[in-house]
Amino acid sequence: QVQLKESGGGLVQTGGSLRLSCVASPVISTIPTLGWYRQAPGKQREVVATITSTGGTNYADSVKGRFTVSRDNAENAVFLQMNSLNPEDTAIYSCYASGLASGNYWGRGTQVTVSS
Repeated sequence: QVQLKESGGGLVQTGGSLRLSCVASPVISTIPTLGWYRQAPGKQREVVATITSTGGTNYADSVKGRFTVSRDNAENAVFLQMNSLNPEDTAIYSCYASGLASGNYWGRGTQVTVSS
């Protein structure tokens, strides 16, 4: 079983930045892929960034150049640095763990609201 808990969401103005954190238990070093997805009202869920255990990353086209995903095995955490935010980035952001034999896991999410 993997438990994930996000933090760092909030209200920010257009052009601002936020850094989301997701702490996992028990450990993340053995999790093949960690990632972030977002869900906005009336929109489909979108995977915005992923990072593998070897550090490989992928981003949705909508966030390339603005978002950076990273993981720190020592802290059992994955992060999402979000810059140049705009109102279209408003959503609930959740982290997830995938590729495990026991299945996939995700957190409850943290709200990000970008005002115009």
